[in-house]
Amino acid sequence: MSTPFTKEMKKDYTILIPNMSPIHFNIAKEVFSNHGYNVVLLDNQGPNVIREGLRYVHNDICYPAQLVIGQFIDAIKHGGYDSDKVALVITQTGGGCRASNYIFLLRKALEKCNLSQIPVISLNLKGMEKNPGFKITPFMLLQTYSAFIYGDLLMALSNQIRPYEVHKGEADALVAKWTAYLSDCFAHNRGYIGWAMKRNLNRICAEFAEIERREEVRIKVGIVGEIYMKYSPLGNNHLQEYLEEQGCEVMVPSMMGFLYYGIDNAITDRKYYGGRFISANATQYILRLMYKVEKMSRQAMMKSGKFTVPIPYTEMKKLDEGLIDYGVKMGEGWLLTAEMLDLVHSGYHNIVCAQPFGCLPNHICAKGMIRAVTERSKDANIVPIDYDPSATGVNQENRIKLMLAIAREKLENPKGNI
Repeated sequence: MSTPFTKEMKKDYTILIPNMSPIHFNIAKEVFSNHGYNVVLLDNQGPNVIREGLRYVHNDICYPAQLVIGQFIDAIKHGGYDSDKVALVITQTGGGCRASNYIFLLRKALEKCNLSQIPVISLNLKGMEKNPGFKITPFMLLQTYSAFIYGDLLMALSNQIRPYEVHKGEADALVAKWTAYLSDCFAHNRGYIGWAMKRNLNRICAEFAEIERREEVRIKVGIVGEIYMKYSPLGNNHLQEYLEEQGCEVMVPSMMGFLYYGIDNAITDRKYYGGRFISANATQYILRLMYKVEKMSRQAMMKSGKFTVPIPYTEMKKLDEGLIDYGVKMGEGWLLTAEMLDLVHSGYHNIVCAQPFGCLPNHICAKGMIRAVTERSKDANIVPIDYDPSATGVNQENRIKLMLAIAREKLENPKGNI
């Protein structure tokens, strides 16, 4: 029997959050802090994390589960937290992917290490589990949505500036500045909607555009894959940092694209399998509102003319037409293929697909679609990289270096096109 998170616990319990994307989650966690929850975003890494994960999770379970659960247990054992005053929060999608079962695996792991008194909170929007002391209000949803819009923008701008900045560290300093500013705005119920948000988006872009940059040609690399492996430095062995050390400019697709994809799938379900007419129309209305915010963010990037602006979600979706069916929506599904095509069309012809070993959706929609993508986009240079406790970093880096060697050869060839 799992321990519920009660109203009394909210007063003096610390809630630990696994860190999937540092920029996004550092902003989003402030939403929970501002609503009375004492939250800590975990940053513990190192070999002990996966060691703890393998100790309490079967090695047939996908790598992200082992990492997230290992990070939790390592933090509880070695992070100085009182195990009788701590709670854990983990997302639960409710879909067919094994990610829906992470919460049960986590509870089983806590039982194995005699920590079953620790409440595990399910963060979901489908009413799958409820905890009296933890409630997601519409107000929190709105602020969290805004946090991820800001996170996507800060990620895109800093990635395009960092490799070229004359004064090292300016891009990361701006990310830290705006993270602190936005957190304060949320605390005072400002900056997450309407004109206030538009003003912030414009100011962020203007400040990044002012950073002095060197004019040089670099290999452009995109990162796609399973959502945790794509964004988490812990999961992908600091892939983006490694690529930048190799002289690359890195593009990572927006996290909001995955949210749009998840909501859009509800409309696909009605089309394919039937369902409630009212809920399908309500979903379409919500998406249209979200697209307006997406447009606002893109327009802010366009103003300076200095940035590569991502295409709208609706246009990215069209890239899959005739290639893969929209009913293929397990895990990242057709979105993964669309993101590869989008990156190629945006000039990031070199792509690393980060996937957990044995992840069936990724092997079908990424690895299995490489040939179809390269037939449609001849310049695509794609390498799938499996991440797993037994996979060595050297082997992963060697495969990436081979992809980069091909990229450099094309870059140096006047007839090449990178």
